[in-house]
Amino acid sequence: MEPAAQSTLTETPDHSGAYPRLGQAQIELLGRVGTRRATHAGEVLIHEGQVDADFFAILQGKVLVVEGLGAGDKQPAEPGPGTRILEVHGPGRFLGELGLVEGQPAFFSTVVGEPGEVLQISGDDLRRVLLTDAAIGETILRAYLQRRILLISAGAGIRIVGSRFSRDTLRILEFAAANRLPHRLVDLEDDVQAQAILEQAGVLTSELPAVVLTAAQVLKNPSNADLAFALGLRVVKEHSASYDLMVIGAGPAGLAAAVYAASDGLSVVLKEGFAIGGQAGTSSRIENFLGFPSGISGGELTERAAIQARKFRVQINVACRANTITFRDGEFRAEFDESGPASARAALLATGVRYRRLPVPGLEEYEGISVFYAATVHEARLCMSQPAAVVGGGNSAGQAALFLAGMGTPVRLVVRGDDLRADMSGYLADRIDEHKGIEVLLGANIVGVAGSGGLERIVVDLRATGEQRIFDSRYLFVFIGAKPHTAWLQGTVALDDHGFILTGADLADFPPEFSHLRRRRLPLETSVPGMFAAGDVRHGSVKRVTAAAGEGSTAVAMIHEHLRLLREGPARS
Repeated sequence: MEPAAQSTLTETPDHSGAYPRLGQAQIELLGRVGTRRATHAGEVLIHEGQVDADFFAILQGKVLVVEGLGAGDKQPAEPGPGTRILEVHGPGRFLGELGLVEGQPAFFSTVVGEPGEVLQISGDDLRRVLLTDAAIGETILRAYLQRRILLISAGAGIRIVGSRFSRDTLRILEFAAANRLPHRLVDLEDDVQAQAILEQAGVLTSELPAVVLTAAQVLKNPSNADLAFALGLRVVKEHSASYDLMVIGAGPAGLAAAVYAASDGLSVVLKEGFAIGGQAGTSSRIENFLGFPSGISGGELTERAAIQARKFRVQINVACRANTITFRDGEFRAEFDESGPASARAALLATGVRYRRLPVPGLEEYEGISVFYAATVHEARLCMSQPAAVVGGGNSAGQAALFLAGMGTPVRLVVRGDDLRADMSGYLADRIDEHKGIEVLLGANIVGVAGSGGLERIVVDLRATGEQRIFDSRYLFVFIGAKPHTAWLQGTVALDDHGFILTGADLADFPPEFSHLRRRRLPLETSVPGMFAAGDVRHGSVKRVTAAAGEGSTAVAMIHEHLRLLREGPARS
């Protein structure tokens, strides 16, 4: 294909800091680890699907960011079927997005539109600069975080081809959304491109759903583990050596423990059953996290923590749900679904909680289609200006209602209690009261749902008046409490009546001394010596992101003490 005419290459405007320009001093700093070179029109700098691509700063000329460019293709004169130009960058800007830092394959190609000059830096050298130079590191990282959000909002990235009524399609969509992967659904029922994509990829209808990573790489009904490997969410398939610490669960508590332990020199493996960030990763805005006066999204907080963990060489593995953990021959050994076992001298349980389902007949029919348990940019893109209901009276429900309403969605907040401030922070309740796009129904319960192919209506029981009313609602978001991920720990550690892990002083029925270790149980230690718990999964924990991160970091000091005594032996009187 011929290069596009230079006059048509209008540079993409800035969006919320996603496209800053590098100053001369920053370019000179990057130049110490990079190479200046000329470019020619039509040259592909980054191929879609390329792993560990290089970083490019544009010195002269313009570069297109293109989705759907086949291997070996050059710049399209106009976006063709399945191909579109997402962005145009000029001098001073730089290429790439979050995947370049996190070791994920490129979600798009970059093609030279106007010849010029670039500064080329290897991915490894870029990561070293990001983690050692605070000023330039923050500039690039913040831009990459913003670009990931824009990609998700634009529906760019991997294509998930399948029926929206298929359980496997919904499973893959949920996994991609929870892990903040740019993606879009190519629905068999509605999308005219679906059949053409299947024919080009050589995929049969019986093999759906399919995930199109690139024109040459298609996964047929992949498991979550298959997708995690393909998209860089797992570091290794098998663990050949033992670790100092195994952290199970990658929410705020697990991430904090992994970062602090690894930065102290411990070898750490972090195993997560579904998505890095846990419930916190799905929060649209966390406004009471210390040090972020304007708030921070759960996704950004998670990505920054994951980058920190990788900086200190934490082995991160996603889509491996724990089945068992036992202590044998001086080590903890855990078995996982779709992953080999892992062993470590100490273990931290940070598996968090999962949201409870709303006990309404027929609700499961709409889950993943119209009913969700998180409100992120993915779901907001679906809602647009269609009416939605949010169920719950806690902070998660309040944050979701404000986020969706802020995106232009008419929201009804359905609260079982009679006082919005009973379980919700005052600042959130005040903002909800003031928001014209949110209607609050107190003393209310959803008792019925209806719709053809997707949710259309909800039936709400209003306790104050004794009546039932029907409201239009195309989407429903449920935040009604949670239960801990501890079913797999029954008979392994002591749990309370609700399944939360007992630690420290709460283990009143257990001897406080570990006689064989000649020491007392530590505050965050479970009934099993050397096995600790932190975050929402622990009995008595404060269900806040800050508290979970604090517990995770605090547990590391106790883990150090445990490992020291194992290494040196207990002091004898």
